[in-house]
Amino acid sequence: MKAKSQFVCQKCGTSYAKWVGQCSNCGAWNSLVEEAPQLENEKKSALSKGQASGKKLNYVKISTIVPSDAKARLLTEFKDLNMVLGGGILMGSVCLLAGQPGMGKSTLLMQICATVAREHNVLYVSGEESAGQVKLRAVRLGAESERLSFAASTSANDIAKTIETGEFDLVIVDSIQTLMMDEISSAPGTVSQVTNCGNLIIRAAKSTDTAVVIVGHVTKDGTLAGPKVLEHLVDVVLNFEGDRYGGFKTLRAVKNRFGSTNEVAIFEMIDSGLREVENPSAALLAERTNTDGSVILATLEGNRPLLVEIQALCTQSNFGYPKRTASGFDLNRLNILIAVLERRTKLRLSDKDVFINVVGGMKLNDSAADLAICVAIASAVAGRKLDEKYVVFGEVGLGGEIRSAFRSDQRIAEARKLGFLHAIGPASVHDKFVIPAKDLRETLIKYVK
Repeated sequence: MKAKSQFVCQKCGTSYAKWVGQCSNCGAWNSLVEEAPQLENEKKSALSKGQASGKKLNYVKISTIVPSDAKARLLTEFKDLNMVLGGGILMGSVCLLAGQPGMGKSTLLMQICATVAREHNVLYVSGEESAGQVKLRAVRLGAESERLSFAASTSANDIAKTIETGEFDLVIVDSIQTLMMDEISSAPGTVSQVTNCGNLIIRAAKSTDTAVVIVGHVTKDGTLAGPKVLEHLVDVVLNFEGDRYGGFKTLRAVKNRFGSTNEVAIFEMIDSGLREVENPSAALLAERTNTDGSVILATLEGNRPLLVEIQALCTQSNFGYPKRTASGFDLNRLNILIAVLERRTKLRLSDKDVFINVVGGMKLNDSAADLAICVAIASAVAGRKLDEKYVVFGEVGLGGEIRSAFRSDQRIAEARKLGFLHAIGPASVHDKFVIPAKDLRETLIKYVK
């Protein structure tokens, strides 16, 4: 009897007998794709064959194994990117690079190829672009080299076989969602195709000690498309984020088996490609004008201290429901801080629209940004300025108390370097540079003038 097709969720892998709009397991909408099922006799046959074909493992003493960090690393032209990777691209490692369309992933990879191809053999495999398109980018970025090769293919079998030859030290695969295995009948980008293609390429990379960088697509909400198992399989997961139309772009490691996940590389796009920003704090503050609602925040991007401008705008609401908008800051957290301001400082915000902007396209994930957001809102509402030589940082509790911030010493050092006189911060920081702030209401009355 011919087996009926099944519908598999591309988020969690749950299968259904018929198509439904929402997966009941993970809650994802429109994630079901029709696939041919594996018959029961095929499953039993594969299980019995697997049990019969198994053999004893060839094991070695752990004291004789050469550590991965002792292997050579491929250095790129970006020192901050090398730091994010833990010292460069490790031979035999598999890195997954994800980011929104138009962010500059292909540009970054071509610039990496240009540097690595000076001393090593590099293969750029594209399943999305033609040879002519890649050639134009290589010419624009100055990446033409005798050691840089190109291939256009969507066959994971062919790519894995090419990697197994050991001819290349670095292989770029753009992208995993376009690849397919001949043995699987489902369409490219489905759970089964992405998982199996990823497995095939990873095995080939490990067997020949070849470094591989795989490009991954993202969904509308910014998460990596495809099954979560792909992130578990690879060694490094890099997330490229920022404003695609301007501003700074940040590259951070979400997962790294060979280094820290607290490092971050900051880039800007110019005519000749991506360029590292040597002093992002100075660049972000270069065009600042000291007006009401403008506050300088001492924040952290990974382990890097950074000064960014927080802008707040408060206007009278024309409707019964006030509007809250945040660019670069979590909207739910903004609503909490507005509630704390209304309750603990008696500011009237229920009839005002509140707009928050983090200048430069930065996205803040720092809890110490709370105090700067509150000071900016209070400054905008009162029409009063904060002294332009002050920076602000600190977490705000629901009781209006100011709590300690992570790595305060680095924030203070960055503010001093750029000529600021004082920082308004948690009272727990024992430094003459910091003006202690214990309570939100007292801080606003004292310093927003």
